[in-house]
Amino acid sequence: MKISDFIIYKVKPRWIFIKINTDEGISGWGEMVSGTKTETVVAGAKEMGNRIIGENPFEIERIWQRLHRSFFRGGPINGTVISGIEMALWDIKGKALNVPVYELLGGAARDKLKVYSWIGGDRPSDVVKMAQERWNKGFRAVKMNATSELHYIDSFEKVEAAIERVASIRERFGNEMQIGIDFHGRVHKAMAKVLAKELEPYHPMFIEEPVLPENWESFETIANEVSTPIATGERLYTRWEFKRLFDQGAVDIVQPDISLCGGLLEERKIAAMAEAYDMAVAPHAPYGPVALAATFQVDACTPNVFIQEQSLGIHYNQGFDLLDFVKNKEIFQYKDSFVDIPDKPGLGIEMDEDKIKDVAQEGLVWTNPAWKNYDGTIAEW
Repeated sequence: MKISDFIIYKVKPRWIFIKINTDEGISGWGEMVSGTKTETVVAGAKEMGNRIIGENPFEIERIWQRLHRSFFRGGPINGTVISGIEMALWDIKGKALNVPVYELLGGAARDKLKVYSWIGGDRPSDVVKMAQERWNKGFRAVKMNATSELHYIDSFEKVEAAIERVASIRERFGNEMQIGIDFHGRVHKAMAKVLAKELEPYHPMFIEEPVLPENWESFETIANEVSTPIATGERLYTRWEFKRLFDQGAVDIVQPDISLCGGLLEERKIAAMAEAYDMAVAPHAPYGPVALAATFQVDACTPNVFIQEQSLGIHYNQGFDLLDFVKNKEIFQYKDSFVDIPDKPGLGIEMDEDKIKDVAQEGLVWTNPAWKNYDGTIAEW
């Protein structure tokens, strides 16, 4: 079997799909992150895709090493392009061997997978209403953004507003509802210490990205202030980026994103490293259907995954849902806050290519929101 060609689709709201074809008629799907550099990612995918035409799609590690080991390696663009290609290769291999990908990564380590849903929180909103909607659908875990923009040092009034939102959920559901709180890297060290300390009495499931990953040395400072588990990792790529987190030992939960970190096997390697350091894994997956399906495959065979983000109907999808592009919608159905382990070959997903082609004709321009602090300085989104 040889790789014959590939197709790239730019799909609203912010998804880039790659379909890799083979000379034996088996195709695989991958997904890349658009971010704010859609055309740059697409150009990189075309360049890397052309390098693997004629290669054996079963030789995933060899291809990964070849694409990764450029002289100027790393970075989010290279990371997401390699991730998308690698996903598609696993999809091909699983389909050719008629097994789910996790069977090729050691087999199932669990019977079912716990999931959580996102409920907003970064702008004034009725988070209790959203949490109630998730509760009624069977969720027993949610994640919300802690706050909107915060300056290096900011008013305690904003901290109080964040505490009130979390407290309102805790008062409604008690400890039966687990609450993850995402600082989203938009909080600087001084305010992160204050916010984390004030949130501690409400027993968060975790606080996520309390500071930006480039300020990783501050994780230890915050860990010494509170007992709440700290999570991070969605912006990191390859095991080498995660290495300093393991050495530091301040983070409790790593959150690799399969469409950025290097793909399925790289996420599995990162999780195995985390397990050796007694750290949990809660993979980041707020994007489209291929990335989520691929993440489920790694979750199935990874014992230190304790919960999974799921992106049905949420996260800036702007009128589209990941189910719009999937024929076998049942693979994402949850019951009592759990989803079943996938059992279809490959990534377990059947894409609706006609729908994808139709939406792709509209083009794709995605930009993150642009925020400013009270004095006009640029704030983190």
